[in-house]
Amino acid sequence: MNDTAIETLPAPQIDWPPAETKWERERRAFHRLLPSLLATHRDKFVAIHEERVVDSGDDEAALAMRCYDRFGYVPIYVGLVTDRPRRPVRIPTPRLVR
Repeated sequence: MNDTAIETLPAPQIDWPPAETKWERERRAFHRLLPSLLATHRDKFVAIHEERVVDSGDDEAALAMRCYDRFGYVPIYVGLVTDRPRRPVRIPTPRLVR
């Protein structure tokens, strides 16, 4: 038998659950504000920053770019104000032809 000792290391400390990100906070704020937004911004996109509406518009990409110009490239949630579910997006996958 081998007389060398086996070293046992302590388990690593893991923070769980992970801390909520700014984007997740903004998304949660959007869903919290949604009932009142339906009365004022129905079928428009709104940008949420610091848990409040900072801009709105019809074009999602243009809205995001305006907000990035205004606040810098920081996490901002842009969502469509609607009470209908969004249409699913179909992303085709490549096929291997033999």
